[in-house]
Parts: sequence; structure tokens; C-alpha cells
Amino acid sequence: MSATAKSNPRRLPFDEMYDAEGRVRSQYAEFANWLREQPPEDMVTKRAEADLSFRRVGITFAVYGDQAGTERLIPFDMVPRVLPAAEWRTLEAGLRQRVKALNMFVHDVYHGHEIVRAGVIPADHVFMNPQYRPEMQDIQVEGDVYCHVAGIDVVRAGEGEFYVLEDNLRVPSGVSYMLENRKMMMRLFPDLFGRIKVAPVEHYPDLLLESLRAVAPAYVDKPVVAVLTPGMYNSAYFEHAFLAQQMGVELVEGQDLFVDGNALYMHTTRGPRRVDVLYRRIDDDFLDPLAFRADSALGVPGLLSVYRAGRVVIANAIGTGIADDKSTYIYVPDMIRFYLGEEPLLSNVPSWRCSQPDELSYVLANMHELVIKEVHGAGGYGMLVGPASTRAQIEAFRQRVLANPGNYIAQPTLALSTVPTYVESGIAPRHVDLRPYVLCGKEIKLVPGGLCRVALNEGSLVVNSSQGGGTKDTWVLED
Repeated sequence: MSATAKSNPRRLPFDEMYDAEGRVRSQYAEFANWLREQPPEDMVTKRAEADLSFRRVGITFAVYGDQAGTERLIPFDMVPRVLPAAEWRTLEAGLRQRVKALNMFVHDVYHGHEIVRAGVIPADHVFMNPQYRPEMQDIQVEGDVYCHVAGIDVVRAGEGEFYVLEDNLRVPSGVSYMLENRKMMMRLFPDLFGRIKVAPVEHYPDLLLESLRAVAPAYVDKPVVAVLTPGMYNSAYFEHAFLAQQMGVELVEGQDLFVDGNALYMHTTRGPRRVDVLYRRIDDDFLDPLAFRADSALGVPGLLSVYRAGRVVIANAIGTGIADDKSTYIYVPDMIRFYLGEEPLLSNVPSWRCSQPDELSYVLANMHELVIKEVHGAGGYGMLVGPASTRAQIEAFRQRVLANPGNYIAQPTLALSTVPTYVESGIAPRHVDLRPYVLCGKEIKLVPGGLCRVALNEGSLVVNSSQGGGTKDTWVLED
């Protein structure tokens, strides 16, 4: 096994609201008092109001492959997840450390290859990885920042320790739900925010814009930022439009952009306007049909040549996928030690690499107990949750793993922590994860909180919205 944990994360779930004796934990005390005062019919009314409001605003998502092709509303839970300030400080320090090391790793991959030369990571893992972009070799990016926006998925298990589940460094999504969930909670329950001091998250768009401008080409005094979207049929289009509007910048598609004189421009009603920083929300393959997929209608012909010349910043940088590959995840603790000379503040979930014959044998013998993931998978797809699968499903997945072992890793089935959640039967514990968003410009910055995803079905460990999960507001208490 390629990682060790501080304690056994497979034990009974850690309850974030109640301790082992059934007493309310201090961070939930005031909320518990407030909740007891609420008439049940008022909560029902508030829930309906929230659903209607989200639908009116258009906070929906599309599920790829859905035969109906309909937009779905992500369920919103009215019971917040509450974290004390001290716990957030611990988590924040670990996230800063991790993203700093990941940025250094991506820079090293496309320059000196020191971590490969030192034998910390095998050369074939880097240079044979589908996410490695040889086109990025020796390109200097502004400030050596590659991962401008990182969404790090964190879970709690064992005695309540935080574990990093995944690193999302290409086009991490979901931050709009973090912001809209907070706005909804303040609208529904303004009295709560008078009773409980909750750290703000509303300034995230300002921090994002500040971070993007900070890495603009050095010769630009007033950098112009634009958000590049695949278009209105993308599942995260609401978020693209939302962030552009909140930052006060243009939302553009590939057809709105063009290259001229080794610079990137966008069409506007006042004529062409140069773009200095492009916050892209499309994958590498579709960015430039002259450099990557020739059939892409989403990108901009010649964009890579402008990028190589240092005349535009692309956030996140092309080639960052090498750092959020699930097989790379296993090496992140070693990266922290190698680049920073520090011990990781946050543990990885113990993991097995199916590319290694001895680890593959263990995985095949224990599939009924493990979670097995495609190294390039996302959204809860391409994975097997052994304890929740039938024998037939396990056997079918076994054949997939055997056909391409290097495409899979395996992890124990974590007893994810639970938080109180409003369901049909009332308030009940449900499993959650958390995706804080780490911004990298001249400095590394976070807002106190993140996207909390909740598995609404009793016993379910799959929190992804595409798999029936919902979201809830995360409250970090102020000191």
C-alpha cells in the first residue's frame, strides 16, 4: 500500500455534531438551540422556498448521457456544516502546503525533472501519462504558477482526522454553489447569522479576480481577464456565467476570440480588445485545434503560440492535469517532502496501485471491500464501491481492471464523517465531503469554507451531484 494514515479511517463514522456520549459538540451548540425553536412546518416552507429560488435563478446542471437531456436541480440542504475556527486553521495550513508542492511539481515536470532524476516518481509515470503535455516543455509561465485555482476534496474519517481524497487542478468546478448556498442561508435564516458568527465567503470572486490579475504578463499595467466557456450546453455553464458576472469580466466562447500579431483578442461591440488572462473552463484537448484536437470547435487557433510567447496567461495552465491524475495523487506526500522538506500536514487516503502486480493481487482479492477508481475518472463515474455492489457488478469491474490495470487505483471504503441533514423523515446524519478552493497568484489564498457535498440517501457514500448527492453551506466559525 502506497500511503499510511494517522489512524484507521474505516471505523464507525465520526459524527460532527454529537460526541460519543451523544452530547452536542461546542461548534453546533448555538445552532442546536436555534433548531429546537423552529416549528416543523416552517422548515418545510423554507425548503420549498429554497428549491423554487434555485430553479428561478437557473442553478441546475446537466448529466452527460442522460437520455432525457433535462436540467436537474442540485438538492440543497438547509442544515449547515459547522467547523470551529481551530479546525479550519489546521485544514487551511495543510491545503496551502499541498498546493504549493503541487505547483512546484508541475513546474518541475516541464523543466528540470528533478523529482524524476531523484527517483521519487518513476519517469514512465510522468512522461507516459496521458495528462503530460510535451508542448509545455520549457515554457515559462508567469510567477511559476500553474494551478491558479485548485479544488481539493477533503473527507473526515477515523477520529475526525482530515484526509485528502482527490486533487482537482484542471478545471475544478462547484464554487458557485458554495456562494449561492451561503446567499440562500442568509436569505432564509437571517436571524441565525445574528446569533452565530460565521466567517464570510462572499468575497471569493474578488479574490479570484485579484489572483488572476496578479499573474498577468509583467508588462501589462491593467490586465484584462476573460472567462472561456464551452458554451451554454456545458453542465457547468451556470457557474461560468456566474463567475464572469461576479468578477465583472467578459464571458467568451472560442468563436469570440482570435489571435493576431502574437496576441489574443476578443470581439466586442467596440471592436477588438486584447485579453491578458484567460480563465479557461475547457480541457486542454479543446483549447487550440492547431496544437491539440484538430476537430475542436471550442478553442482558439494559434492560442498555444501566444501562450508560449508569454503574451497571455492561461489559468489553470495547460498540462496541470499531470498533477490531478489519481495515480499521481499517491505521490503527493513524497512531493511535499521532496520540494518543501516538510512532513505532510494532511494525510492521503491509503491507496493501492493496480499497475503494481503485488498491489493488484490484493485489490482483486478484496474488491468487495474497496473503492476502485479510474485514474482519469471524475464525477463519481468509472468507479466501483465494493460494499454497495452486487457480485455481478464486481465481476464485471474485475474484467475492466484486468484489461488495463494501470488505469485504476483502489482505496479502502472510508467511514466518511456525518453531519445533520434535513431529509423526509426529519433531521438525520448523512455522509459528506468538502471541496475548499485554493487560489494561487502572488500569494496562496482561501476563503473559509468550501463546497460541502452530501450523500442524501441513507448509507450512501457517493456525494457527487451527478450520482444523487446534494450540497449544503459550510460555516467556519470566527474566533
